[in-house]
Amino acid sequence: MTTEETPLLAEERIHLGHSYIYDRFGPWQKRGIVALVSCSGLLPLFASGTFIPAIPQIAHDLATSPEIVTLTISMSIFGTALGSMAMATYSGFYGRRPVYLAGLPVFCLGSYQIAISQNIYYLIAWRFIQNVGISGGISLGAGVIGDIYKLEERGFAMGVFFGGVLLGPAIAPVTGGIATHYASWRMLQWGFLICGLALLISMALWLPETSHPGTLGVEKAEDQQPHGGTRRQKWRWVWLNPLSCLGLLRNPNLMLVMLAGTAVLVTEFVLLVPLAYTIGAKYGITNEALIGAVFIPCGVGNMVGAPLAGYISDQIIVAYRAKRGGDWYPEDRLRGTLLGAAFCVPLSVLFTGLTIVYVPGRMGLFLCLVWLFMNGIGVDLVLSPSSAYNVDVVHTRSAEVMAANSGCRALLLSFVVPVILPSINSFGVVATNTVAALLAWVGMGLLIVTIRYGKQLRSWMDVEFSTRCCDTVEPNVHARDVIELLSARGACRSVFTCRVIEANNNCSSCWVRRCELFLNCPQSRARVPSHRNDIEPSDHLLSPTRQLVDLQAER
Repeated sequence: MTTEETPLLAEERIHLGHSYIYDRFGPWQKRGIVALVSCSGLLPLFASGTFIPAIPQIAHDLATSPEIVTLTISMSIFGTALGSMAMATYSGFYGRRPVYLAGLPVFCLGSYQIAISQNIYYLIAWRFIQNVGISGGISLGAGVIGDIYKLEERGFAMGVFFGGVLLGPAIAPVTGGIATHYASWRMLQWGFLICGLALLISMALWLPETSHPGTLGVEKAEDQQPHGGTRRQKWRWVWLNPLSCLGLLRNPNLMLVMLAGTAVLVTEFVLLVPLAYTIGAKYGITNEALIGAVFIPCGVGNMVGAPLAGYISDQIIVAYRAKRGGDWYPEDRLRGTLLGAAFCVPLSVLFTGLTIVYVPGRMGLFLCLVWLFMNGIGVDLVLSPSSAYNVDVVHTRSAEVMAANSGCRALLLSFVVPVILPSINSFGVVATNTVAALLAWVGMGLLIVTIRYGKQLRSWMDVEFSTRCCDTVEPNVHARDVIELLSARGACRSVFTCRVIEANNNCSSCWVRRCELFLNCPQSRARVPSHRNDIEPSDHLLSPTRQLVDLQAER
């Protein structure tokens, strides 16, 4: 029986090791979580991919021009940018699961309204709202991957996630082409409504909250309530600044990686957005279904490149870490991007432009498909390790850094997309593709600068980097080995809060740490010996202690 003299944690053997955070879910449950978040990340890209083959039919049905219809793509990208930042910000306060469940109904409503739209302006407005609803798919999904996978597993897991996400571009164009040719572009939107409802039900049933215990804003707000007072209601609405995550890009590392990713993505949009008017017109492809099929090599390249790039970046991390005697240099992961940034991406877009102009017939079409496949692989050789790098270095705000990254990329792309067709009409496909290739090489230069000077650049602006602590520590550290409980009262409904103090701010390997634990009760206090070096405060490893204290107090 618990009394007031019973120590809260006196004989409890609590696994506080680093592995606890990542072993909360079993391997099969992790795979299920990745499948669900991949489906959510797939939807915005699938919606955009099915829209492109339908541009001529939409322009005809709504009595407008193809250039005006492409504005819907820009608005959808803009909606994705704003929505992803808002969703990531609120996911850091309320958690991943509630934000997913709040966004999907908005996506379903947007799909319904697009299906019944009768003019281009109504369509543009609801395309914006539709993409806001599903915009968190990639940023939240990357955050979830960071929540459940360790550093050495994260790159491959991120690659699998992006491989699933990029299944959308692989199947969307042919799906959109078939639906547009044999039915109507409106039927696609009814299909999105059904898919959105199915995903909403699946996530409500099977997606758990993956955020690390004690890290959510709503939990911190509850813990800060005065002892004995009324605790904050978990679902009380709190106004947050959706643009606050952009502050992370003040750091040069994150800004340079974002700009490099944008430069790479420009090449993919230059190839795909005008495809019906470049490859389709050159080789006499007028059937929407066949135009959609031309997109398949690029999508397949994305699917192959994403897990491959993740695996390569993980192996680079392991190899260079061993080479440095155990020290972790986060920018090593970016070395895996250089093959794609230097060769695959710029050469594929350049060769596509030259082939369209100078190589006729089936050989020309075959070569264009090869270059599209090459571009798909190259884009993911850059984006997949870059995304894992963002999660690595700002682990405690992984969804927010991904949202800031993808949001700014989308914002920049929303200005690029409308000028692609006019540029091809005015200057030609070779000139337009050459400019895109040059931008890709500029992006490669930005990645090289980040790899070479990453440590110095990180010191310019600290944005809560997670690189100060080793991301792999010995598991199964027991509470009685770490905590000396000086005094505690069993009836005290107190909770632990953790404050991390660096013993040496200049220590590059960051093995020396002191951590103090305080109970919010004047009679209670606990300490962690300063000589312990196997605690990673960036992942809030001591949060399980707070939960167990709550359980003991309830008893």
